[in-house]
Amino acid sequence: MSVYIIAEAGVNHNGQFELAKKMIQIAKVSGVDAIKFQTFCAEKLVIAKSPKAEYQEKSTGKDENQLEMLKKLELSKNDFIELKNCCDKFGIEFLSSPFDLESLEFLYSIGLKCWKIPSGEITNLPYLIKIANTKLPVILSTGMATLNEVEDAVYILKKYGTEKISLLHCTTEYPTPYEDVNLNAMLTMLKNFDLPVGYSDHTMGIEIPIAAVAMGATIIEKHFTLDRNLDGPDHNASLEPNELKAMVGAIRHLEKALGDGVKQPAESEKKNISIARKSIVAERKITKGELFTEENLTVKRPGNGVSPMKWFEILGKKAVKNFEEDELIEV
Repeated sequence: MSVYIIAEAGVNHNGQFELAKKMIQIAKVSGVDAIKFQTFCAEKLVIAKSPKAEYQEKSTGKDENQLEMLKKLELSKNDFIELKNCCDKFGIEFLSSPFDLESLEFLYSIGLKCWKIPSGEITNLPYLIKIANTKLPVILSTGMATLNEVEDAVYILKKYGTEKISLLHCTTEYPTPYEDVNLNAMLTMLKNFDLPVGYSDHTMGIEIPIAAVAMGATIIEKHFTLDRNLDGPDHNASLEPNELKAMVGAIRHLEKALGDGVKQPAESEKKNISIARKSIVAERKITKGELFTEENLTVKRPGNGVSPMKWFEILGKKAVKNFEEDELIEV
């Protein structure tokens, strides 16, 4: 089963519907499986004077609070209906993370097939219950969470109706310093919960999600933007279109390279076995009836004669015919 790759559009459309539509087209061309947006009503998400995160202040300034910033990034319900239709048209899965209960109900009403729970909601009990009651599959991001908090969220989701859960390791910092990635935590969750695991990446570049796939991630999520220089809180820590396409290509190559784990000659290398390996050959002329010894035998390419692994079986046997120097030994 191939890695499920989510292109996180988030709010990188800057509240512009046409920009969001263009992002769907770019995501499709890049080869991802799904594109994910964020659905929210700003007033239901934050209180009036909620401060911005440090990374948001760095990218959007300090002249506004979080509510004012988020208001600029909202899309309407009709916009999301059209975006889902656009995704259906292009053959890419539409996902959107709800950040309030009203948005959750709306997304369910338009036929969302899978929930992507953002890290900030992992301790939101009423929200988790509402999600679980829909019985849809859940992808749960675990940024900022302890193992116990992940355990609590998984318990609630299962208790109230969710049967299919995947866990994404995540570090909620934009961009994430490499020393804070801790990819091994993904394996810790796999060991503790026996659920599919993946990785939601906020580092710069594409190396870390590729490494996550090599370690067993079945889902990769990565922010992308049409232009990192655009105004907005998340553009700076996002991939541009060519980088997103490169990441997808690298992951698909890696999937092939991981293989089935059976140690045996690959089909492409079988033709090289006789070329690269060696056989037992005559070190010098050997006459019929002469005993094979370490002085008159040696090992050289090609490998289509008697294997050197039979060296001790050959020593002491009589030559069945005359052999010229470098001739493959026959017994």
